[in-house]
Amino acid sequence: MGTVAAYIDGFNLYYGMKSKYGRKHMWLDVVELVRQLRSKDTVASVHYFTAIVKNEPAAAQNQTNYIEAMKIRNGAALTVHLGRFKERTTRDCRRCGQSYTCGCGRPYKSYEEKGTDVALGATMVADAALRVADITLLISADTDLAPALETVKQVNPAQLIYLAMPPGNTRASSHLTSIGNIGQFFIRERALRSAQLPGIVADPVTGRSYTRPSKWI
Repeated sequence: MGTVAAYIDGFNLYYGMKSKYGRKHMWLDVVELVRQLRSKDTVASVHYFTAIVKNEPAAAQNQTNYIEAMKIRNGAALTVHLGRFKERTTRDCRRCGQSYTCGCGRPYKSYEEKGTDVALGATMVADAALRVADITLLISADTDLAPALETVKQVNPAQLIYLAMPPGNTRASSHLTSIGNIGQFFIRERALRSAQLPGIVADPVTGRSYTRPSKWI
């Protein structure tokens, strides 16, 4: 038994759940999920990294309501870190070389998430250096986080590290676990099902309530 600090790649977890189970587990209490995954440990802190989607008002509102519901439910146990989406113009298809255009003939625009991976890695390393918890739990399958895991080992060789692979991943991440002394396991549906927020989460201070979106059932 020990203390655990968890770091959650919000979009990696979201897309993994969506690919495997659709939207039925999206109203997820990430702090309770960590408790389900490390039931014998004490949760010291949970950091959730994401960004609010762009140009999709309904989806952005659902996402904002979800974050607020989690914060109300968990208080100081949860820290939410918001990155941003940067607009990117895709001028040519990498396969055929033709320009992407919308119906009006303008270049196709897309968005890329910025800042969350860097913030996650920096927070994870800083907490390991400060000895915030005995155990580092990373919920992500993003191999870009390998350097951060390596640095955690360098600044605190005694730190225990576990990698929780989001649903939708069918095999272990050898690139991440090749760092050495990293435990790895897959997040099962049982844990997701047991870690759902209440259907309605009310703020005791403001009286405002947040309801699970109908499409997330």
